Amino acid sequence: MLEISARVSIPDHELEFITMRAGGPGGQHVNKTDSAVQLRFDYANSPSLPDVYKEALTSMKDHRVLPSGLILIRVESERSQLMNKEAAKEALTALLQKAGKPVKVRRPTKPSKAAKAKRTDSKTHRGKIKSARGKVKF
Repeated sequence: MLEISARVSIPDHELEFITMRAGGPGGQHVNKTDSAVQLRFDYANSPSLPDVYKEALTSMKDHRVLPSGLILIRVESERSQLMNKEAAKEALTALLQKAGKPVKVRRPTKPSKAAKAKRTDSKTHRGKIKSARGKVKF
C-alpha cells in the first residue's frame, strides 16, 4: 500500500515493476544482475486515485507522465533491486503529492515607486562607473 496523503492510498496491485539491467559502470555486477527498476502506474484507469489527481497529472509538465495515462519511473541508482523499487515508490509518492497540491494563482502586481527609483538609481550609478573607464585626459 502506497500512502499519498491521509485520504489517498494506492494498493500494490496497481503498481507494475519491470526489472532490467542497469547501464553505466559497475563491472561484472551490472552485466549479470537485473538491478534497474521501471515502475509503471496507469493513473488514468486507477480506481483508487481521485479525479482531481488525474486532472492535475494530465496537465503536468513532467517527462515521466505520459499523455497515454501512464507514469513511468526508472531507477538504477542503487546496486540492489529492492532499494531501487523503494526509490521508485518514493519518486511516485513525491510526484503524486506534487499533483495533489492546489496551483497557486498568480496575481499580477506593479512595482512600487520606491522600487522603480532604486532600479533607476542603480542603473545610473552603473553607467557612471562604466563611463569612468574611458581614456584619461591630461
